[in-house]
Amino acid sequence: MKRATSPLRKARDPRSPLPPTELELFEAAELESESELERRAFYSVNLAGQEADSSAFVQCRFRGADLSGCRLDQVAFTDCLMTDSSLANLRADGGSMTRVRLAECRMTGFTWADGVVRDVTVAECRADLSAWRMATFDAVLFTGCNLNNADFTNADLRGAVFQNCDLTGAVFHQASMDGTRFRGCNLAGVGDLSSWKGAVVHHTDLISLSYGLAGAAGIRVEDETP
Repeated sequence: MKRATSPLRKARDPRSPLPPTELELFEAAELESESELERRAFYSVNLAGQEADSSAFVQCRFRGADLSGCRLDQVAFTDCLMTDSSLANLRADGGSMTRVRLAECRMTGFTWADGVVRDVTVAECRADLSAWRMATFDAVLFTGCNLNNADFTNADLRGAVFQNCDLTGAVFHQASMDGTRFRGCNLAGVGDLSSWKGAVVHHTDLISLSYGLAGAAGIRVEDETP
């Protein structure tokens, strides 16, 4: 069943994370549930495979950090910057990102289910096989990302912009996409074009989308010449 959505939001650019006045190195061995970490620097730390529920990260900086395979349900990232870090196979259900920038991160298999993504930029990240089911996007920019086979089932994407991204095989089943914008993207093999009503696609992207549109219209395309 398609999720209920709020009134149409006006498109706007994501706000940048607020910079911390100072940073303290994170030197603990483990993350703790229901903890709040403010103005911490996670530089080259290995936290792979850890679990922590309802934790909050405020004005934190992640550089070369390994959070792969973590389970962080109900996590909140606010005013955070993540660069050159691994979030591969990280799972977070019901979480929130607010004023966050992720740049050059590995996010293969990253799962952000039934969460909120607001004022977020995801730049030059490898996010193939990532899953964003039931997530709500408000002022979110994906730019230069590998989103092969990403799953946006039932997501509210009306506040999302995809720019110069590879979305080959991505799934948009029952997503809300009125106002979602695509520019310079590879849209070959995207799933469920019936959800694309109201989406804004740059004319140069229609070539990669044409086979999917033809299939949705019941048109058979022959590759062989007579």
